[in-house]
Amino acid sequence: MTLPMTVPAPGLPTRVRIHEVGPRDGLQNEKALVPAPVKAEFIHRLAEAGLTTIEATSFVHPKWVPQLADAEELMPLIDDVDARLPVLVPNERGLDRALALGAREIAVFASATESFAKANLNRTVDGALEMFEPVVAKAKAKDAGAAVRGYLSMCFGDPWEGQVPISQTVSVSRRLMDMGCDEISLGDTIGVATPGHVRELLDTLNEAGVADDRLAVHFHDTYGQALANTLSALEHGVTTVDASAGGLGGCPYAKSATGNLATEDLVWMLDGLGIETGVDIGRLTATSVWMARHLGRPSPSRTVRALSQKEI
Repeated sequence: MTLPMTVPAPGLPTRVRIHEVGPRDGLQNEKALVPAPVKAEFIHRLAEAGLTTIEATSFVHPKWVPQLADAEELMPLIDDVDARLPVLVPNERGLDRALALGAREIAVFASATESFAKANLNRTVDGALEMFEPVVAKAKAKDAGAAVRGYLSMCFGDPWEGQVPISQTVSVSRRLMDMGCDEISLGDTIGVATPGHVRELLDTLNEAGVADDRLAVHFHDTYGQALANTLSALEHGVTTVDASAGGLGGCPYAKSATGNLATEDLVWMLDGLGIETGVDIGRLTATSVWMARHLGRPSPSRTVRALSQKEI
């Protein structure tokens, strides 16, 4: 199998944790429903490829995301998976459903902008944070003991509001941290970030007391900047990167949002830099080819296309 030459670069971490979002963020916008057993096999295959954090599903109301309406059916099918399996919850009811099925890592989904908060949650930014506060507190209570991730969307730009002031993103990030979130995932939901913007945001977050080891980055590749932005974040000291197997995903509430950074494209770059991930790129590519067949279209990942042509 073709692999990149390993040429390390100075100032980069020795290991990166990939937060795989394909089964949740990647599939949520698919119009054709993927059966729960297929999703379960997808998650098993991703774990077997070496991914240690795989976001499994979401406990939102089925009306809003029909693709993920089978969370109760899916969870028992993956209870033997040797990986962290966080799930997205929108409110206390969603949290209760998730905890009852054994979830021990949850995520809430906030917005840095008022327009997207309204479109996605039908609330103001303040209203959404007020809704999440009891969710986070309940998740972290001793009897639940769940870890909590705070997703923050529209950190770099918004399709309705345009450029998002760095101070605005930092303010909401700080509030999520103060609420009790263990980690903040900075989302470039419409893919408009560039490396200098990434560095400036991370610098300002650090100045506000949010350290790199409490941050993850979540880039979309709308303008082909996802890998460049990721490298900028790694140079800064971030070591958790969100990615989606095969480049699946977008955002149903932001029409200009194209696919997530493909996990294979990320692993190819990290392998070339000598950064450990524990991921077998051959097995991962085969998994994305398999899922692409179920979806009835080729993977948008350049690495998947290049390696699958070599009959991995």
